[in-house]
Amino acid sequence: MKTITLGSTGITTPQNAFGALPIQRADMDTAVAILHKALEGGFTFYDTARAYSDSEEKLGRAFAGKRDQIILATKTMAKTPDKFWEELHTSLKLLKTDYVDIYQFHCVSQCYRPGDGTGMYEAILEAKEKGLIRHIGITAHKIGVAEEIVDSGLYETLQFPFSYLASDRDIALVERCREKNMGFIAMKGLSGGLLTNSRACMAFMSQYDNVLPIWGIQRESELDEWLSFFQETPALTGELQAVIDADRKELLGDFCRGCGYCAPCTVGIVINQCARISQMIRRSPSADWLSPHWQAEMAKVDQCVDCGACMKRCPYELNIPQLLRKNREDYIEVLAGRRSIN
Repeated sequence: MKTITLGSTGITTPQNAFGALPIQRADMDTAVAILHKALEGGFTFYDTARAYSDSEEKLGRAFAGKRDQIILATKTMAKTPDKFWEELHTSLKLLKTDYVDIYQFHCVSQCYRPGDGTGMYEAILEAKEKGLIRHIGITAHKIGVAEEIVDSGLYETLQFPFSYLASDRDIALVERCREKNMGFIAMKGLSGGLLTNSRACMAFMSQYDNVLPIWGIQRESELDEWLSFFQETPALTGELQAVIDADRKELLGDFCRGCGYCAPCTVGIVINQCARISQMIRRSPSADWLSPHWQAEMAKVDQCVDCGACMKRCPYELNIPQLLRKNREDYIEVLAGRRSIN
């Protein structure tokens, strides 16, 4: 397993990190057991967020007394300094620590700067000066905002979606981070679950010696898959490149990553599943997608009123009503037997 350094932070870690968003869906005992096994198996970097319900609490429970063995990154979606301080202190309490290695502004729509009137950069800088955080990071989903962040020189790490579905512009962003000695943390390495070949995903990431992928892990079986790569990291063979090429041909373009930031829908549509259900049927064939439950959920798409609320919240700036209707049409084709689930 390759070891990388996150830019100017000096943080060195195996190129295989634990994304703790999905761990919120496991019960406490299961989550703690998974986290213990991850640490024993070689994971040292753990990324969570205040927005991930009880994820921070689970990490705090699992790593009490083991703080010196791990690197902790968490995030705040605060928009005011008062909320920033409230969330930071809550995170420290739940994580059972007196400092966070990397504290990140979460899913920003702008590059916070000194003197911009928000007071946000001043707050995070003060937190660093007080020793509550060691490094200043930020996460973004919009490529233009991410490029502005890198060029600002104000942040030590950038977290951004990156997988083998990356565009040339995404790859240029990674290279720009290298030039700026800025740590690059790759989220959405499986593109919201659309990429199902973990060996291909890992082999792609290992080409970049400045990229730290954080894999979302919820089940022990998923953990075992990533743990196996500590012993033998997949090389980008011709076979795996063929997998990548086929997936890029099928999936490149506008697609829903399933992040859920578009919610809630004004008419109750489960957007982050309904806007990509035809892809999920192809990528992860299961009769469950055709259950009465999902038939009822997909029927709600017909109630879309084009209010635009979801589009304003979508970090990828997708035309969500259009995606919903296209998926609805595909779904009806599958139900009618005119298209196979496989």
